[in-house]
Amino acid sequence: MPKPLPHLAASSTQVDLRWAMFALYVAATVVFSDMYLTQPILPLLAEEFQVTASAAGLTISAVVIMIALGSTAYGPLSDMIGRKSVMVAACALLSLPTMLGAFATSFEQLLFFRALQGLCIPGLTAVAVAYLGDLVGPAALGKVVGGWVAANVAGGLVGRVASGIITDLAGWREVFVIFALLTMVSAILLAFLLPEDRVRESGGWGQAYRAMFAHIHDPQLFSAFMIGGALFFGFIGTFTFLPFYLTGEPFLLSTTMVAFAYVSYLAGVLVSPIAGSLSNRISRRTLITLGLLIAMLGLSLTLIPVLPLIAISLFILCTGMFTAQAIAPALVNTLAKQAKGGAGALYLVFYYIGGTLGAVVPGLAWQTFGWIGVVATCLTAFGIALIANWRINI
Repeated sequence: MPKPLPHLAASSTQVDLRWAMFALYVAATVVFSDMYLTQPILPLLAEEFQVTASAAGLTISAVVIMIALGSTAYGPLSDMIGRKSVMVAACALLSLPTMLGAFATSFEQLLFFRALQGLCIPGLTAVAVAYLGDLVGPAALGKVVGGWVAANVAGGLVGRVASGIITDLAGWREVFVIFALLTMVSAILLAFLLPEDRVRESGGWGQAYRAMFAHIHDPQLFSAFMIGGALFFGFIGTFTFLPFYLTGEPFLLSTTMVAFAYVSYLAGVLVSPIAGSLSNRISRRTLITLGLLIAMLGLSLTLIPVLPLIAISLFILCTGMFTAQAIAPALVNTLAKQAKGGAGALYLVFYYIGGTLGAVVPGLAWQTFGWIGVVATCLTAFGIALIANWRINI
């Protein structure tokens, strides 16, 4: 039987906190899978609903944009009424539009259900780190947040891979049915396995929102938010335009071969818990700096047109990126002295806005300068993250 985490072993009565971590990590994997369900089946959706490839891509963009918008509501709400209740309710609600996606009869309906998914997802993603901070305390926070980030990365992989396999075996509508059921199971696990949280902020919505947006005026927290946005900008920019690089001269890879490039995400699953554990012995600012420098090295190496070296460089890039990303949310939680849910929500807003811009701006550089333009743009983003990190004193 797993043992309780040391910070709350004496006060958690009979609740095994490792089972709580299990429930959160399972929920993270399923919810992040929900986010990327349509990515591997975009050509099929384009054919099914007679829309262009770029229009089909809106089934991803709609989710990301609504996550950014929805995050601003869930953080303050969790500060007011408690984090567990928000996470359980959000996962239960998420199962509904996920199931409805299976019954969409038009592209507009599918897009609407995907947008509703995006509104529900931050009920977990924008609140979980604050909940973990309340639950385990500063000493264990780095380790459990590292595990949380690893579960996020695993969810991105599972969603992409499982969606393709299920579609081949049964059809794309069955993908939504299966993940709707898994999402409801996640809500049930959270309801039964998470300890009740006792953190509440006094006051109503107005005070909760004022406390959240006050974080923007804190130079240290604003720098931490910028780290998240710049990180995701560089990461999304690289992997969004990588297929154009690899399918062109001199590589001329097939789409199937290009898909194997995303296996480099596994580096995130492996490195995130390690980075989280190291944060107990090495300063978070140092680890973020190290992660960014490693990511910049990996990205720069992709300029050398040797395929095996590019494959290695992508693993280096992901190792560095997820080292920094495993630390940044815990850093935000530590820097925020109050309204921690609001601080975590703002971090996600910056993170996903950065990702949205990263899917567009490097494309302009690609059209003019090719891959070297993409690399230069994404390196600039990582450089901005480095500058923001140096401004933090902790």
